[in-house]
Amino acid sequence: MTTTEIASFILLLTGAVFFFAGTVGLLRFPDVYTRLHALAKADNLGLGFIMLGLLLQAPSPATALKLVLIWLLALAASATVGFLIARRARQNGIVPWQSGDRR
Repeated sequence: MTTTEIASFILLLTGAVFFFAGTVGLLRFPDVYTRLHALAKADNLGLGFIMLGLLLQAPSPATALKLVLIWLLALAASATVGFLIARRARQNGIVPWQSGDRR
């Protein structure tokens, strides 16, 4: 294996770990706001690491540019959807979790 392949593998594995952490946060956190935070942060970092790993394997600059554009669109979509879900939760009267809450 070449150094590029090893670096790519490490980046891809790191991205998968962040996706797993986001999934654990989704399942373990107590309310919609903390779940959104876990998913948005972990998934954006996970996707970033995966894109970096794929960029190392890109056969051409055109392919690398397409990967970067996909990543930017996914970041914008994640931020927009997270905002819309949080706004709807707030409009429906869902209050943020407090450390003393027992749910």
